[in-house]
Amino acid sequence: MRLGPHLHRIGNDIVAAYLIETEEGVTVVDAGLSGHWSELVAELSGMGRSLADVRGLILTHGDTDHIGFAERLRRDHGVPVHVHSADAARARGEVKPEASFGKFKVGATARFLWYASRKGGLRTTYLTEVTAVEDGQVLDLPGAPRVIGMPGHSPGSIAVHVPVADAVFVGDALTTRNVLTGRQGPQPAPFTDDPALALASLARVEDLRATWILPGHGAPWNGGVREAVRQIKAVAEAR
Repeated sequence: MRLGPHLHRIGNDIVAAYLIETEEGVTVVDAGLSGHWSELVAELSGMGRSLADVRGLILTHGDTDHIGFAERLRRDHGVPVHVHSADAARARGEVKPEASFGKFKVGATARFLWYASRKGGLRTTYLTEVTAVEDGQVLDLPGAPRVIGMPGHSPGSIAVHVPVADAVFVGDALTTRNVLTGRQGPQPAPFTDDPALALASLARVEDLRATWILPGHGAPWNGGVREAVRQIKAVAEAR
């Protein structure tokens, strides 16, 4: 799915990953589930690209529904996988998330679990090797992505700001679709280790000028970063 001149999405509103394309090649942000591999290959082909054009993969954090095809891309195609140092062990499967389910609705949760299982979510392949990144780092990858530390959902959660794509990729620092309740619109993400810290971390992106806010779950948001943050805080305060 093409969102803009430099921007593509694979997956759907349940689980998504993204591609940034420039003349230098392709940067992938998040790796969804293992079954998204065929969508990655098809999207690259539709762009007139191939796996050989992928210069790097950035993980917004180390959860299983974001690392799906990461090890395959690294192992079989030599693509470096970048993740914040605080989530490196999580991406390698050495540390497990601490968050509980919280509120859920049976229908929405069943749809999420069904989709995840259909896309290989029950067969996670963890990373065996990662490249650690830190807050403020600008990576030498297509689009010159800048790392913004967003701890809360996990210790090493990050946002990735890519001005050429007019986008900020936020992983699970926020969501526009709660996969457990089905609620739409900007809101705190479920499965968050430290909800209070995640809410405070939103200040780190609030002043960004980016048309697109691109979460790991939910529809792309183009209503402005500040408005998204306002809505998330309102939802959190109403709980």
